[in-house]
Parts: sequence; structure tokens; C-alpha cells
Amino acid sequence: MSWDILQFLLAPFVASLVIAGIHAYLGIHVVERGVIFVDLSLAQIAAFGATIAILLPWSNGDPHNPSVYWTSLVFTFIGAGIFSTIRSRHARIPQEAIIGISYAVASAATILALSKSSSEGEHLKDMLVGNLLSVSWTEVWQTAVLYAFIGAFHFAFRKRFLSITMNPDAAEAAGVKVRLWDFLFYAAFALVVVSFVRVAGVLLTFAYLIVPAVCGVMLAERWMGRLLIGFGTATAASLLGLLASYRLDLPTGAAIVCACGLLLVIVSIFVVVRRT
Repeated sequence: MSWDILQFLLAPFVASLVIAGIHAYLGIHVVERGVIFVDLSLAQIAAFGATIAILLPWSNGDPHNPSVYWTSLVFTFIGAGIFSTIRSRHARIPQEAIIGISYAVASAATILALSKSSSEGEHLKDMLVGNLLSVSWTEVWQTAVLYAFIGAFHFAFRKRFLSITMNPDAAEAAGVKVRLWDFLFYAAFALVVVSFVRVAGVLLTFAYLIVPAVCGVMLAERWMGRLLIGFGTATAASLLGLLASYRLDLPTGAAIVCACGLLLVIVSIFVVVRRT
């Protein structure tokens, strides 16, 4: 592989490493909470907000206009507020049902909005699989700084978030305002999703969050072990996907998602063999 190709793939690979750390951590929380599709739903809500902004006159149809980012963020904050208020172990309607409905409605609304656009197919493709290869070093460093702040926030309140994730009833009995902290969790989640979905798409955002976390949960009991396995899985999937995309001329986002799926299958087989 030539130096020019390495330089071309370096920024996307570094971006995937930056993304992998925070997504592996948040993914473990999501898996333990049993809200597997919250990332997919928030990502689709973010895509819907971006679509609305692109269609509005002040963005001039430019997906990189700052108004697109802020509109998308407002939409995801609204979603975060909804998800944080509906959580209850005693509710008649499971939280996952509301999350799934939100995803379906946001997807349909996005399609309806794009029906008024002359480039509907291209917009849909970009929102689903993104274009990680086009990421710039400026975007990489901006994302790294944002994720560092979010990581510091979670580290400072890690015991609070962990207690709510593992035993919300006990946390509430101890006087913790569960809905407030749930909103802060989902709001930080929204910042991660909005920053990533615009370059990587909805599917890759979901794959990075869930697959590494599931691999970590299957292979380790302790949180640190799960986090390290999740980060390693995301890194390996990124490397495999980027190389496959280059060698076989495949869409990068879809290649990384399939690499995530392949690694999950391998881990699942290993777990079954180990148990038997």
C-alpha cells in the first residue's frame, strides 16, 4: 500500500478511533439499560432535523451550513427529553416501544421531507451510510475535543450514571433524580450522535454503539474489560472496513458495518464453543 493511500485513509481511521472510545462506553450503558435502539432512533431524529434544515432557505441547501448542525441538535434534544420522561419499570408501554415508534416516525418524516428535494436518493444514501472517507482533519480534532468533554462529564459522574443504569429503583430510593440524570445522559448521547451521524450515517452510528458493546458484554464481566474489548472490536472493524472499502471499491460505511457484523458472529461462535 502506497504512502498516498495511507495518508488518504489515516484521517478516517483516526476518526474511527476517536469515535470508538465514547461509543464503546455509551453502548455498554445502552445494552445494560435494554434500550438497544435508542442510538438508531436518535440518529434518525438527527437526520430528520438535518433534512428539515437543508430544505429551509437560510441553509442554502448546504449540508455543512452551521444551521443544519444546530437544528439537528435541537431535534435530538427533544428526543432526549421524551426518552428520559417515559422510562419506568412499571409503565404499561415499554420504553423500547416508544423508541422504536420514534425511529419509524422520524424515518417516514425524513422520506416525506426528501420527497420535496431534487436529490432524494443521494440524501437518503448519505444519511444511511454517510461518507467517512471525506472526513477532514479539522472535523477529526473538533470531534475529539467534543468527545473529550463528554467523556470528562461521564467520568465525573460515573457512579451516578452506573447506579441508574444497573439499578434505577435503588437509585431512586436513595434520592437520585433519575429522570433528570436520564435527560443529561441522553442529552450527552445526542451530542455524540449529531456529531457523528453527519459524516458516518445512521447505520454506522448504530453499529459502532451496539456491536462493540455486545461483544464486550459477552466476553467480560467487569466494566473495564467490556470497555477495552468494545474499543478493540470497533478498532478492528474500522481497520477491516476501511481496507475492504479501498481494496474492493465498496462504500466505506457499509463495509465497516458488515465488518462489525462479522466480528460479532466470530465472538458469538467463540462464546458458544467456550461454554460447550
